Amino acid sequence: MAINKLTEVAAKKAKPKEKSYKIADGGGMYLEVMPNGSKYWRMKYRFGGKEKRLAFGVYPLISLAAAREKVRHAKLELLEGNDPGEIKKQEKLKKLIASTNTFSAIADEFIKKREIEGAARVTLEKLKWIVDQKLSPFIGKTPVSEISSAKLLIPLRQIESDGLYETANRAKRIAGQIMRYAVGLGLAERDPSHDLKDALVVAKANHRAAITDPKELRKILISIDNYSGTPEICAALKLTPMLFQRPGEIRQMEWTEINWDDAYWEIPAEKMKMRFAHIVPLPKQALEILKNLKPITGHYRYVMPSAKKDGRPMSENGVRTALRTLGYSNEQVTPHGFRATARTILDEVIGIRVDFIEQQLAHAVKDTNGRAYNRTKHLPERKKMMQSWADYLDKLKA
Repeated sequence: MAINKLTEVAAKKAKPKEKSYKIADGGGMYLEVMPNGSKYWRMKYRFGGKEKRLAFGVYPLISLAAAREKVRHAKLELLEGNDPGEIKKQEKLKKLIASTNTFSAIADEFIKKREIEGAARVTLEKLKWIVDQKLSPFIGKTPVSEISSAKLLIPLRQIESDGLYETANRAKRIAGQIMRYAVGLGLAERDPSHDLKDALVVAKANHRAAITDPKELRKILISIDNYSGTPEICAALKLTPMLFQRPGEIRQMEWTEINWDDAYWEIPAEKMKMRFAHIVPLPKQALEILKNLKPITGHYRYVMPSAKKDGRPMSENGVRTALRTLGYSNEQVTPHGFRATARTILDEVIGIRVDFIEQQLAHAVKDTNGRAYNRTKHLPERKKMMQSWADYLDKLKA
């Protein structure tokens, strides 16, 4: 049995010499004193027929007792037939990998993956907003291998404290997607979001408010026509019920997407929720609105650019704020709600075939043979429908 020779006092009083020297403690452990006065704990051992050395840190940061405990663990590994030096290297490598694979870093990778897969731009924007604004401030620097359900619950509880219950649940779903991606890469053991299934407040379903009564629709259309805002906001307000596309698609409309000769707007796949290109026939009323706007914003990328003219489209709150200015609350009508308005009235009042309407809403429509959406399918019929809808809105106002 090895006899320990060193004492804490001896280690403290050891003075530097011209050359480095060792003070043995026993069992292969020693304190190496360097010419500059630094003192290092080392252990000499044999493994696989070769003499090796293991470092345990600097004295006095690592005390004599702590160094002996490290030696004890190393010898237990040797008894198990393991090389303690190799184990230390692996642990160091794991820590290095963990430090570079933080939640923020893996989230960025995941978002790029979704972009390559063709996720709609609005989807990517929402994904990035949740990660950057709601999750990363709390767990962004944490290695994904160390994220537990308790750690994940911290940002989710913060979101709930602001009364954003649906956002909290969405953030949990997104965090779960990112963690499952990390598991697939071998960087985490499991997705901790599964443990939070019943931990969050489940918000009551709140369908987007929509006007489906033609009399009420008449009132808001007249208010929209009388709205005195910027040309961009006025155009967006009028086009939203007329074209009944998603708010993100309307505000991100680009001049290059307008086909003036054939009177349609083609939205590229990357902007669409369902990830396929979509054609919106433009009635003559919509073309008139766009022609009037062209001299004002035609030199910009977006038909309705940001008020700051900084190369971005109009704010997602632009139309919503205008509706609030007109006196309509969020419980009465939303920009997205005009899709339900068109869907209901085109079917129940005007009598348009439902599959034409669904096709124009860019919903996931399949034909009798199970074939998915075709952007040009029923295009002549949809063109007639869009003109009929615009004419119907004009008649309502009249």
